Amino acid sequence: MLVYLAEYLTQFYSGFNVFSYVTFRAILGLLTALGFSLVMGPKLIRRLQDLQIGQTVRDDGPESHFDKRGTPTMGGLLILAGIFFSVLLWGDLGNRYVWVVLFTLGSFGAIGFVDDYRKVVRKDTKGLVAKWKYFWQSVSAMLVAVFLYASSSVDGESQLVIPFFKDIMPQLGLMFIALAYFTIVGSSNAVNLTDGLDGLAIMPTVMVAAAFAIIAYLSGHVQFANYLSIPYLPLAAELVIVCTAMVGAGLGFLWFNTYPAQVFMGDVGSLALGAALGAIAILTRQEILLVIMGGVFVMETLSVILQVGSYKLRGGKRIFRMAPIHHHYELKGWPEPRVIVRFWIISLFLVLLGLATLKLR
Repeated sequence: MLVYLAEYLTQFYSGFNVFSYVTFRAILGLLTALGFSLVMGPKLIRRLQDLQIGQTVRDDGPESHFDKRGTPTMGGLLILAGIFFSVLLWGDLGNRYVWVVLFTLGSFGAIGFVDDYRKVVRKDTKGLVAKWKYFWQSVSAMLVAVFLYASSSVDGESQLVIPFFKDIMPQLGLMFIALAYFTIVGSSNAVNLTDGLDGLAIMPTVMVAAAFAIIAYLSGHVQFANYLSIPYLPLAAELVIVCTAMVGAGLGFLWFNTYPAQVFMGDVGSLALGAALGAIAILTRQEILLVIMGGVFVMETLSVILQVGSYKLRGGKRIFRMAPIHHHYELKGWPEPRVIVRFWIISLFLVLLGLATLKLR
């Protein structure tokens, strides 16, 4: 929004031209989202407490979690509001990539909101029935996938980029829609499964978003894209604003979500942020890189799949003491902060590994 105002004011004072630089706006976007979250966080927490919107805790979960009953949840609203506020201020609203991510955030956030509302307000422990949750996730993801396929204008927008190989980038054709669909839905649910400890999901999300800010900048710069042998995507540079807004809003939320948490993200945050990361990975053509950098999310998801599969196929036998895997380590006696920080360290390693693949091609 302010981009257009600055562009108009440039004719009166050339100093306003600084707002045309995506790097400058990215910094402002991060600071705006961070400031918004820090200022609005206490107000949201008090409001959630007044409405008695508190977390429900599974009776079969770790005993250390019983004290968390009643902690305000649906704090993901703070993250989404911070991202929207920052992007609408500093982003180029004529860029369709920006609107794709905002639509993804909004639609998956709405699904998560309904799920949280039913759990904490209506006291329905099941929340939104799984089949309906998946149905609406599928509708939203398919709309994004079809739109991106139909609106693609350069070859790079539908190529599959394979890490470590610079000459293997096949055109996906209609397979692009399937890949986009599974990336968004899979990423959304993976982050949702990871969101089980204080700060566990938000910090890896921040790290991956920061890495995608770098990737988006490189993809939107013709010289860097050619040098790294990745698709040149002219519209991708504006995603830097979205990614840094996610970083700022996420760090602001972490201020209140760090152990012991004053507020929880809820599905309204985790489903939306996971889907947004998936959408950004698709827009930058780095779906495989998302799997690498988001390895903590993948690990959590696989632990659930393996646990359920083992229980059903091996007559009730379990692989882990409890799934997702962060609960397994809790039940082994690890204090919650130790699990969280060690998972953060793993996430940082994987993000750096993913970024390294851009050069090792």
